[in-house]
Amino acid sequence: MDIPVWNEWVNKVLSLDLVILNFLSYNLIFFGVVVVIVLQWLKTPYGRYEREGWGPSVNAQIAWFVQEIPAFAVPLLLVYYTDCPKLQFTPNKIFLGLFLFHYFQRSSIFPFLIRGGKPTPFIPFILAFVFCVLNGYLQGGYILKYADFGSKWMWNSRFYLGGLFEYVSGANFFGEIVEWLGFAVANGTLPTFAFFFFTLCNIGPRACHHHQWYREKFEDYPNKRRALIPFIL
Repeated sequence: MDIPVWNEWVNKVLSLDLVILNFLSYNLIFFGVVVVIVLQWLKTPYGRYEREGWGPSVNAQIAWFVQEIPAFAVPLLLVYYTDCPKLQFTPNKIFLGLFLFHYFQRSSIFPFLIRGGKPTPFIPFILAFVFCVLNGYLQGGYILKYADFGSKWMWNSRFYLGGLFEYVSGANFFGEIVEWLGFAVANGTLPTFAFFFFTLCNIGPRACHHHQWYREKFEDYPNKRRALIPFIL
């Protein structure tokens, strides 16, 4: 393919960029609903729920690094290779930085702190990889190209905010849900809401599965401890 034809093809794709981002957002919401329904009967087959039938096993440290790194790398590739008109604004820099910081820790620090982690079956591994590629493009692309927060963003009232495992079995899941809820509220965009909603639908049931597992394994497990939301659920 010669250069002019290639450039024309790239420009056509980029002209549909916002359409693609919105399409991904609505699909993320749709699949969030599908996932939360499926997880009522199926425990995601990795970690303590690992079982046969989901493909060959991948080393836990390698799996975590490879599957999570696209969410960190894709926004950086967008910055390097595409026009990012919103990157000049402080709120956009802050949100991009928060997203990158999360996935840098998740891909390049956390995996190498794992000791004795169970291997990840190939199918959940590859699904997580695809998700991180698409979500890196979705969140990074919208923040870099379209998100407009206005000049008074920092003074918006939503920013005034005044041993979690003692209260819930899935404190780590609750923390991640709250993190992405805050990210969605602060952004106020469709892609960030879609990401929060999918996260809630995906790891919320996993917290409930963990809670059930603890209650079955330990007779003296505290009755007052909830699965995901302190004092409520």
